[in-house]
Parts: sequence; structure tokens; C-alpha cells
Amino acid sequence: MSGIASDGSARAGAIRFRSLTLGYDRHPAVHHLDGAVAAGDLLAVVGPNGAGKSTLLKGIVGEVRPLDGTVEAESRSGTIAYLPQAAEIDRSFPLSVLDLVAMGLWRPLGAWRSLARQRARLLDALAMVGLTGFEDRPIGTLSGGQFQRALFARLIVQDARIILLDEPFTGIDERTTADLIALIRGWHREGRTVVAALHDLAQVRAHFPSTLVLARRPIAWGPTREVLTPPVLARALRLSEAWDEAAAICRHEGHHEGHHEAHHEAPTPGIAAAEPHDHGHDHAHHDHQGHGHAHARHGAVS
Repeated sequence: MSGIASDGSARAGAIRFRSLTLGYDRHPAVHHLDGAVAAGDLLAVVGPNGAGKSTLLKGIVGEVRPLDGTVEAESRSGTIAYLPQAAEIDRSFPLSVLDLVAMGLWRPLGAWRSLARQRARLLDALAMVGLTGFEDRPIGTLSGGQFQRALFARLIVQDARIILLDEPFTGIDERTTADLIALIRGWHREGRTVVAALHDLAQVRAHFPSTLVLARRPIAWGPTREVLTPPVLARALRLSEAWDEAAAICRHEGHHEGHHEAHHEAPTPGIAAAEPHDHGHDHAHHDHQGHGHAHARHGAVS
């Protein structure tokens, strides 16, 4: 199932989900996600705290393995560039800014090859994020905004076709945020696929043409102006609060048994027709009876 471009035209899927369930210790954090992120899309992933946004990005990059279903990502460069949340990065390690940025070249060049001939490329990346002259600074001396700029320089040198960003603007100043958003929009113009987990809905509305709303399961997926609405956000919050943390994985057998006639078409693009149920202990019975299933423009909400 292909994604839909912001102009309504079909494009090949850069990232494809097939009944994807991700979680930890057999307890799902994201479940039954179907659909595709169109190549070249600029997609925001939003939802309440604990909605599964970070888990979804880690599933795409391979840090979290599926409990059920599959996720496939295509990249002509063979790499996916991933920026985790700043809180997950150890800044106490004795690295210079240049060394940090050079880590983006380890996969294409290998860890043991000399980076001397790549110095100009690394300095160019630092210049693009406004850090000229910072190459020899220890990363532990940087401000939050400066450190995030350095991490974006590392993304630049990776030159990936798919870029995943987990809360890239948290705890940084407005000027840095504006500069980094400009970089992201530039990647979008170049036809790269960018998926960002975000909490600032004003930023999403201003800069991201497509949005996926998560509450451990997909609530809505489509053009931002159509899915980022008060009823959808209220539904996401309600379902996130009702989530059963102890529920075990349920396998979505209906996908494999030809029970698609039980699905309902969404009344508007990207919005679920029926309110999804929470992941309680009766979940498997509801799944197999076809309740709470709806197709969205970018994929099935099931």
C-alpha cells in the first residue's frame, strides 16, 4: 500500500508497515500499524507521552525488533540516519565536536579508515549548522543548542535518504530550532524522507505536511490539516490513558485469514471511522470480530 504525497499523487513507500507490533518483554508499545510513508514525505509523529513515538522510530531503525508484523525501509544510500532523544546520548565521553560529527562516516568508511581526507567535508557540515570554529571543542562544554547542532552535522555527513528524528527541538533555544527546521525543510526539498517525533503541535502545523497520531495504536494518519484536530487529539489522550500496560501481545489473525470485509472506510481521509478499543485483556476478541478497524489514507488503522 503506497503512501500519498502532499499533492495527492501516489509515490513509492520509503517505509512500509505490515500489521507491525513493537514492544518490550512481550508487552506491546505500538501495535497493528499498517501503511507506508511515501518517499520524500515530511511526516510528524505525535501523541501523548508514552504513546509509542520513540518506540516506532527505534523499530524503523532496527533497535527494537517487531513482536509481530514487519517494518521495511528502503534507502538508496543503504543507510538510515537516526537522531535519538538528547537525554539518551552520553555527553561525558571525551570527544571533540569534529570526532562526534565524524561518527556519521563510520558506516560508509569503516571505523579504522583515516578521516583525514574527509576533514573538509566535516568542516562544511559544521558550517551548515553554524558551528564553524567549534571543531576542537569537547562536546561536554557545549550548550544544549550547540550540541544539537553538532548532532545535525553528523546527520548531514551521513547523507541518508531516510532521516528519523526523535524530539529534535526539546530543550533548545528558538534560534537553533529555526535553523534546524530550515535544514529539515531543505532535506524535504531534496526528496529525502524525514520522520520526526514531536510534541509541539504548532511546529507540526507550520512545517510538517503529513502527521501520524499515535496512542500506542494509530489513531489518524494523513494531511496535517485534516488529522490534527481537537477530536482526534482528545481520542488519542483518552486511549493512551486507558492503555493496559500488562496486556500481552495479540496476533492480528484477521489479516492472515481474509477477514478484510469487516473493515470500515473512514468518513474523512486519515481519520478512523470507529473509536479504537484499548489494549485490554479482551482485545483479541474484538480484533477477530472486526471492531475498531478503519482504513486511513496512508494505510489501514486496525
